[in-house]
Amino acid sequence: MRRATGRVALNLRAFLARPAVQVAPELLGATLRVDSGDGTVAVRLTEVEAYEGPADAASHAFRGPTRRTAVMFGPPGHLYVYLSYGMHWCANIVCQPAGTAGAVLLRAADVVDGVELARRRRPSARTDDELGRGPARLTKALGIAGDDDGMDLLEAASRIGLTLGTATPEVRTGPRVGVSKAAELPWRFWVPSAPSVSSFRPSPLRRGDPDDHGIAPVPPGRIP
Repeated sequence: MRRATGRVALNLRAFLARPAVQVAPELLGATLRVDSGDGTVAVRLTEVEAYEGPADAASHAFRGPTRRTAVMFGPPGHLYVYLSYGMHWCANIVCQPAGTAGAVLLRAADVVDGVELARRRRPSARTDDELGRGPARLTKALGIAGDDDGMDLLEAASRIGLTLGTATPEVRTGPRVGVSKAAELPWRFWVPSAPSVSSFRPSPLRRGDPDDHGIAPVPPGRIP
């Protein structure tokens, strides 16, 4: 797989070294490609959410760095993967300069390559539009799991790569899904014409719902 190298990787790293709320809408239309032993799946991002550091009460980094959240504190361009309620993996792209927490949750995407493989991984999807709808469903379609936590998306040898797309013609914004704190912040961004975009649900979500990104405290023993 062709990866960003040299100056391109440096420029992309600098692009991500900004507040998540600035980076998030500009990631819409970007392509995330994942190589696995059983093949490759690539998606075009259609829905994301921004999470900042200690100033964002809905963020995993609200109380500072922990073993679980260390990746959120940089450097930018890495993948932050966590287990939601001990059931579902969710993936984020780390933003901000190293030492400052920030990440963009990948909520939904259109599968643009490897559709057959994504279908095998998501046999319950009724249509292809549902393959990457919701953060947990998206990681399952891509084959992303806990072992990918901390992976550098800009490293040439990485099995997961990020490529920015062209400017998205229209982006809408609104409250984040399923958060009970800082719920008024319009930090969810999506492409309104994309069929893979998930439905908005205010907090609280049913525990373990695959659309829930697990912002609520994780029970003891379930931290990945």
